[in-house]
Amino acid sequence: MHNFAFHRPTSVADAAKAIGAASDGKLIAGGQTLLPTLRQRLAQPSDMVDLTAVSELKGIKVEGDGVTIGAMTTHSEVANSADVQKTIPALAKLASLIGDHQVRQRGTIGGSVANNDPAADYPAAVLGLGATVKTNKREIKADDFFKGLFETALQDGEIITSIHFPKPEKAGYDKFRQPASRFALVGVFVAKTKGGVRVAVTGAGPGVFRSKELEAALGGNFSADAAKGVKVSANGLNGDLHGSPEYRAALVSTLAARATAGAS
Repeated sequence: MHNFAFHRPTSVADAAKAIGAASDGKLIAGGQTLLPTLRQRLAQPSDMVDLTAVSELKGIKVEGDGVTIGAMTTHSEVANSADVQKTIPALAKLASLIGDHQVRQRGTIGGSVANNDPAADYPAAVLGLGATVKTNKREIKADDFFKGLFETALQDGEIITSIHFPKPEKAGYDKFRQPASRFALVGVFVAKTKGGVRVAVTGAGPGVFRSKELEAALGGNFSADAAKGVKVSANGLNGDLHGSPEYRAALVSTLAARATAGAS
């Protein structure tokens, strides 16, 4: 690593001030992505702003029509939360499938969503449930938040403070894990909501996306059989040593069926 100025604020306001004054600052939450990037010298920030002491960014609350989760809440805390398990069981399940025990103890929901790795799990839940990402400046709807490969609607210096997940009528998540990284080779989140069925896919493409074909099929018949019958196009999907675009397309339908079968 190279030298950088280190800041450990205790409030969102102080964190925003520190990152705003930096010439090339980076926010660090759990550090599960940023620290390896620094070690490989793929990033050389002038300043690091550590959010771990900002207590207002932590916690889980059942409020309104769903659950609000603070950005610095760890994957393990989400997975083990009685409130999340009761209100949105699929979200607790998704969190329990992220990485390994060590990653779940350190990684945070805000860090994962802000990073928007194309194979990360949380973006599928955010998009699948139609969540709202709250920052120190505004509120951003899920459909407007994810822009592409590692790209979001966040502006320079903007800090995710929490994410509000509305409670669905039913929701489920399933994924096929890459055995070494445990990222999703393909992951599918299905949700039956008051506004209709939403299906979000992670791992298969350059970023999380909604499957209109599956949404149409499940909107008419919310069942595993309906999902199995959908042929997902391989156009634009990822292809690598782990699987071809066609293989990933087939997995999308299979996992959508499993997620629908297990929805609650």
